[in-house]
Amino acid sequence: MAHDATRPSIRPHNPRFSSGPCAKRPGWSLAALDGAALGRSHRAKVPKAKLAEVIARSRAILGMPPEWRLGIVPGSDTGAVEMAMWTLLGPHPVDVLAFESFGEGWATDVAKQLRIEHRVLAAPYGRLPDLAAVDWSRDVVFTWNGTTSGVRVPDGDWIAPDRQGLAICDATSAAFAMDLPYDRLDVVTWSWQKVLGGEAAHGMLALSPRAVERLLSHKPAWPLPKLFRLVSGGKLIEGIFKGETINTPSMLCVEDALDGLRWAEAIGGLPGLIARAEANLAAVAGWVETTPNYAFLAEDPATRSCTSICLSITAPWFTRLSTAQQAEAAKAIASLLETEGVALDAGGYRDAPPGLRLWGGATVETADIAAVLPWLDWAAETVAAQFTTVPVAE
Repeated sequence: MAHDATRPSIRPHNPRFSSGPCAKRPGWSLAALDGAALGRSHRAKVPKAKLAEVIARSRAILGMPPEWRLGIVPGSDTGAVEMAMWTLLGPHPVDVLAFESFGEGWATDVAKQLRIEHRVLAAPYGRLPDLAAVDWSRDVVFTWNGTTSGVRVPDGDWIAPDRQGLAICDATSAAFAMDLPYDRLDVVTWSWQKVLGGEAAHGMLALSPRAVERLLSHKPAWPLPKLFRLVSGGKLIEGIFKGETINTPSMLCVEDALDGLRWAEAIGGLPGLIARAEANLAAVAGWVETTPNYAFLAEDPATRSCTSICLSITAPWFTRLSTAQQAEAAKAIASLLETEGVALDAGGYRDAPPGLRLWGGATVETADIAAVLPWLDWAAETVAAQFTTVPVAE
């Protein structure tokens, strides 16, 4: 029977497939942090220079236009997105794209916290909303890549070049793995913990000249916490974009971020990073074509993420289970993979349909992706025995 499958003989060298915090770069060790400016004020010359270096190297690798501003902000990507929404939104109605958990969270903030006139353009997990329905006379908030759904927008062609509103893009699992068209964007956010495998809690906020103009011309109708303030006395707080952080950053995390950026440069910069992530997606795609046990959650190949690769479980025994049983079975598969030490943190996101999720960003070796895939089949076929007494067709 199918659940008597032979245990694979090859194991991933690195079983860390978490979608955040993500795997460290190949070859990483604690020695990478030896130069950290520990025990120093982040306002001192050396630590401040390291913060500015993170900004400069990030800009260069991403090919960010020189007129854009980039700063380090608190609260990881969530803090960066919230800062953008609370300081920029208000002058226009808002369209929010919600096709995974974080987009739904931004929609909740717009509706219940900021209480701005808005529309939510929603789609179920695995699909995108109708991008042609977006109204660019409005401000638009969206994720470029749905970390919890494995769905990404295919390109920036749907974003109006002559838009009146701002395009506010949560790019936390897209930056450093996908091309971002800065001429079609106004705000881009991400965190260190995703594609370059940095440590958590620090966010990056990039602003176009149009976004800066909005900051200077618009005063929000609501109180702004100190952590969100980008303007003082009617002027942009320029220091934020030169390494003068609003709150105290971890210099250990800063050193780790610099290590990831230097590694990215060494492997060819953005093209090299994208190539590694796309190779990981291609490996999974080739396997999906051969297995009866799994399929991509993203239905359209053009929208399949190369970082947060989300899989539906399609094994015949699984599809016959109730929704509650499917959730239990998916957890059992993920637990078995972790117990075997071949895939850590591979369970699907809690709000997503029952399934698995493999991080395929640039720090993950394609050889490890290839090695773990037979284990996914083995785990599905092994767990089948716990959920059915009827022989499963081979």
